[in-house]
Amino acid sequence: VQLQASGGGLVQAGDSLRLSCAASGRTFSSYAMGWFRQAPGKERELIASISGLSGRDFATYYRESVKGRFTISRDNGENTLYLRMNNLKPEDTAVYYCASWRTILWSTSAPDYWGQGTLVTVSS
Repeated sequence: VQLQASGGGLVQAGDSLRLSCAASGRTFSSYAMGWFRQAPGKERELIASISGLSGRDFATYYRESVKGRFTISRDNGENTLYLRMNNLKPEDTAVYYCASWRTILWSTSAPDYWGQGTLVTVSS
């Protein structure tokens, strides 16, 4: 699986952005996907994740700091993962990475695949 993230940019506080992550590989729909971010001087952290296709509703997870503002979704027909970010704050400034686990559900283990980062800068 290869992952290609895009959609970052410079925005003002309160603005919205949508990140995309295009995935290659026939097993995309089966794998859990997630968005991580790494702010300057800080560790990379998982901020949202979504389960793979299991015949049931997708399970999702959000870090508390983004809950209610960010929405993770996936289009398995297009092999694309999204992150809709609303009401952006300066503290959301970071490099954002998409990632995938070779399991239906995400875990605390490191993902098996990473995309390159896309920079999001939020000015006050």
